[in-house]
Amino acid sequence: MGKGFYISKPLGFVLFGLGVGAVLTIFALSVVYSQEKRKNEVNARDGTRMVTTAAPHSTSAPSNEPWDKYRLPDTLLPAYYNVTLWPRLVPDEQGMYIFTGKSGVALTCVKETNLIIIHSNELNFTLTSEMHHAKLAGLGGTSAPVILKTWFQIQTQFMVILLKDNLQVGKSYWLYMEFRGELSDDLGGFYRSQYTENGVKKVVATTQMQPTAARNAFPCFDEPSMKAVFHLTLLHPPGTVALANGMELDTENVTIDDQEVLQTRFEPTEKMSTYLLAFVISEFTNLRSPSEANVLIRIWGRREAIESGQGDYALSVTFPILKYLENYYNTTYPLSKSDQVALPDFAAGAMENWGLVTYREQSLFYDPKVSSNEDKEWVVTVITHELAHMWFGNLVTMRWWNDLWLNEGFASYVSYLGADYAEPTWNIKDLMVLQQVQRAFGVDALVSSHPLSSREDEVITPDQIDQLFDTITYSKGAAVLRMLSEFLTESAFAKGLHNYLHEYAYSNTVYTDLWKKLQEVVDADSSIQLPASINEIMNRWILQMGFPVVTINTRTGIISQQHFLIHPDAVVDKPSDYNYEWFVPITWMKSGSNMGQHWLLTKTASYEPMKTDTDWLLANLNVTGYYRVNYDPQNWERLLTQLTADHKIIPVLNRGQIIDDAFNLARAQIINITLALRTTKYLYEEKEYIPWESAIRNFEYFFLMFDRTEVYGPLQTYLQRKVKPLFDHFKVITSNWTRKPPRYMDQIPTNLKITVYCNAIAAGGVEEWDFGWQMFKNSTIAAEAEKLLYGLSCTKEPWLLNRYLEFTIEPNLVRKQDVAFAIVYISGNVIGQPLVWDFVRANWEHLTKDYDDGSFFFGRLIRGITRKFSTEFDLQQLQRFKEDIAASSFSFGTQAIEQAIEQTKANIKWVSENKVQVMNWLIEQSA
Repeated sequence: MGKGFYISKPLGFVLFGLGVGAVLTIFALSVVYSQEKRKNEVNARDGTRMVTTAAPHSTSAPSNEPWDKYRLPDTLLPAYYNVTLWPRLVPDEQGMYIFTGKSGVALTCVKETNLIIIHSNELNFTLTSEMHHAKLAGLGGTSAPVILKTWFQIQTQFMVILLKDNLQVGKSYWLYMEFRGELSDDLGGFYRSQYTENGVKKVVATTQMQPTAARNAFPCFDEPSMKAVFHLTLLHPPGTVALANGMELDTENVTIDDQEVLQTRFEPTEKMSTYLLAFVISEFTNLRSPSEANVLIRIWGRREAIESGQGDYALSVTFPILKYLENYYNTTYPLSKSDQVALPDFAAGAMENWGLVTYREQSLFYDPKVSSNEDKEWVVTVITHELAHMWFGNLVTMRWWNDLWLNEGFASYVSYLGADYAEPTWNIKDLMVLQQVQRAFGVDALVSSHPLSSREDEVITPDQIDQLFDTITYSKGAAVLRMLSEFLTESAFAKGLHNYLHEYAYSNTVYTDLWKKLQEVVDADSSIQLPASINEIMNRWILQMGFPVVTINTRTGIISQQHFLIHPDAVVDKPSDYNYEWFVPITWMKSGSNMGQHWLLTKTASYEPMKTDTDWLLANLNVTGYYRVNYDPQNWERLLTQLTADHKIIPVLNRGQIIDDAFNLARAQIINITLALRTTKYLYEEKEYIPWESAIRNFEYFFLMFDRTEVYGPLQTYLQRKVKPLFDHFKVITSNWTRKPPRYMDQIPTNLKITVYCNAIAAGGVEEWDFGWQMFKNSTIAAEAEKLLYGLSCTKEPWLLNRYLEFTIEPNLVRKQDVAFAIVYISGNVIGQPLVWDFVRANWEHLTKDYDDGSFFFGRLIRGITRKFSTEFDLQQLQRFKEDIAASSFSFGTQAIEQAIEQTKANIKWVSENKVQVMNWLIEQSA
């Protein structure tokens, strides 16, 4: 049950708007896990970019040659690598930052071949002889064939080595290469990050390898199943420190090319995938755990941030979370240390590199004097998410990216368990319903959704892999695994996980391997009764997109299911072996007392215990199942009556569910819109966060659709009336805003900062905006800078918004990691939305050319800036933009545009059908 009222950003706008009379603003910030960047350009630049040797045939025609396929052939397996890298932290004569490297890999031949195909992208190799970029030697007395030719396949990112004779099956070989590359600022592969400290620019060399960027740092077999041991050596300037996955073995002074440098060697890694490699060279300092701890924990970051205590909270929770996860998995943490590094420039929220986790600063640093409770919650859940991967993902890894959902969905689910252990008074597990389940519902109700798991041959190219890092993978994955854990029981689920980790440690799996280990636990426990095998139950949830709406008729006891689509006229053109039917675990209660559970295994069934004429019936208790619920009209009325009479009888999570289900059922034209609105009438009595947040999120859609129409005023008035008692409640418990309330999640001063910034900028002019901009530029706390980044988007001056947009494409003004967020923030401003749309269409090539994960970056932009689209003119412009994209060489983002077109069509239809009804109902409420 909910233990506190947490002030979200959207709700903060409502409360502050009542206090200062400002226009009600609804805008939910979202921070999502994303993937790393892959470089887009391979053109030579001042002789330092790779100049590729032509392949022996044209790649434009269809080819069955192994080098024209995106997957590695199954002929060779790596055993271990020796890699030495030397990044230069100052620019060369051409103004470029470069790195040089030497690498060798021990290969075992498992199938006879005269080819060595290894990933390499944008690396310029030293020729060992004419047309030879590598040397090959035999190991263990084996002789090596002569290299005839080496060349590069740009499209598939392979170095191809043609041998005179075949490699021998069962024999091992050593492949050696020397190379150089650019330490660019594109946030992917081996890249540079910059910051200023005491007026001096500092450069950091760091990495982001997931999913396909290790090949940008050195030649490697860059697929998750190609696990190996890595021996790393880093050369770096005096005064810097080098970190890698393994613990430092030694650091010594050496002289190379008349330069004094430090050389740091590291312990060999465990057997692991290339995407988990990481190394960082910086002037960072650290906090560390007590020497008596059996695992060394270090929190690294900018000296100013560490010395001001911003890393203290992360250090305090990391060891307890690690111990919790050890107990949860019943498996010891397999490494001797856990370094966690806060980077000034980082595309994703964080990355689970084994032993060296990297973060955005705001995902690891917390300042209690400045940061909000939401910032603190973000830090502890992100840390837990990444540490959960140390076992689930790192120790045992998916065989191929089509099962990414199992890694990320699982870590997203477990992040709430570990965070709840670290902060037991927060009731943070309840927030999973808002932050994961409802979030997944929003995307999975579209016909442009996709199954959690696809066939391997459907996910081949780097762009296709990138597109898997989405809401379905993370949030639906978490929701479905939470449901599985609930109907198995948490203890049985954890036991199955332990058996899975024990059997497949240091190897790779497919999702059915987990089902197998869980089924063994079920078979051994007679108390667990399932209607079918785990494989039969769960395949319906992961091999077909979407989810059901379960309809319960309490007059007849008939229950049924159907594929829930938010746009009822949408056509599903993706076939399903299960005909979009699910095995649904239904938990239910009557009038707050009688409870039960029932499995719905068919389209329609009769279940007598759900029949009632007088009691209200509530299904999907605590929203443990991944489905929505609809009822007959009489039961809806009984639920509404109970909410008005005594809402606390209904569990808090289900109060949020009733609101969220009703609004979405109405959008899908399953129930009337006025019924959905009536679920909010009781809110003047509600003091808990989850129901309010569900309401605000759903009203956000109304504001998006109506903020330029005559509906906006009555809507604002209605919501203000509902919020007023809540505002008064907080005024009382804070003694007229002079003290913090006792409950942690009721503490609101720093939580309202973003609202204060927004309203101050909106009420001011250029002087206030410039002041806010200087605060943003001078901020040394990432979470504070992010709030200011949003606040600057609230100005009502079009020319200031245009100037802000121009700032976003200047890397020295807005960091690349923040560009998409800033533009989407501006689009949330009624005045800024058309400016952003024009700006993005005029600059989309420039906006995306420096981003290796362009599909994710572009998708975030499109989804954010088209949310308000609800007219035929909007639709025409969007379709024309799609045509422009298709006619260009732009190869990604098409899924986001299709989703935007689908959503815009639905918005047009919804507004035309509901505008008058909503207006009339709101007017009636004010009478």
